[in-house]
Amino acid sequence: MYEEFYGFQASPFNITPDPRFLFLSHRHREALDHLRYGLQERKGFIQITGEVGAGKTTVCRALLEQLGANYKTALILNPFLSCEQLLWLILVELGLEPESQDRMSNLAILNEFLLEQLSEGNDVVLLIDEAQDLDFELLEQVRLLSNLETDQRKLLQIVLIGQPELRDLLDRRDLRQLRQRITVRYHIGPLSRDETGAYIQHRLHVAGANSRPEFNRGAVRKIHRYSGGVPRLINAVCDKALLCGYVMGVDLLTARHVRRAVRELEGNFG
Repeated sequence: MYEEFYGFQASPFNITPDPRFLFLSHRHREALDHLRYGLQERKGFIQITGEVGAGKTTVCRALLEQLGANYKTALILNPFLSCEQLLWLILVELGLEPESQDRMSNLAILNEFLLEQLSEGNDVVLLIDEAQDLDFELLEQVRLLSNLETDQRKLLQIVLIGQPELRDLLDRRDLRQLRQRITVRYHIGPLSRDETGAYIQHRLHVAGANSRPEFNRGAVRKIHRYSGGVPRLINAVCDKALLCGYVMGVDLLTARHVRRAVRELEGNFG
């Protein structure tokens, strides 16, 4: 609706993890740098955490777009799996053909593939999103996958992406073997108020905005106060505010429009 009114080429505040819209605040830039460093130096295990909606998945999708052809990747989005299902899905993501649900056969297929990629000078990366939902058995399976190695290097690099609960989970004494293998860690914090304003402008620009619409200072302050600097919440309130601006036929969005957007988000239509 409001896309045509404001002349957007794309919806600026979708909550999907589209790497085109990634705003590199210093936190998101550092997270991306940690990922690149960990993979380039073949550190084996990398851990990226952040609050719900902080932009973790978007950062990782941006990373996947930047990796060269010498990287083979498997991205697991749903961690509610059995060990057999996890291994089966990893093979599928890598373009391989699993042998039913037999763990040992599929592990042999994976190991052979990893050795082939090593001989061809390629790196293989496994990324697991929402890793805080992995149970103990699955985490042990992930740790065992990291044992696939030669005398010189790891054959499989693993990136665990999750909410802050992932850090608490890995602090458990019975998971210390896994925790000790994670040598690269980064936590993505919220945006500052200034970054919130820059984030909004960035997304409007990527969507094709041409000087309109505009969020004034009062609107940005209100958005930051409501969202706490969490990108997903910023997107949600900005989307509602733009709809409000469209209905009222205005280009300048103020704190009044944001207050109305917040009321609607909270289900208060009175």
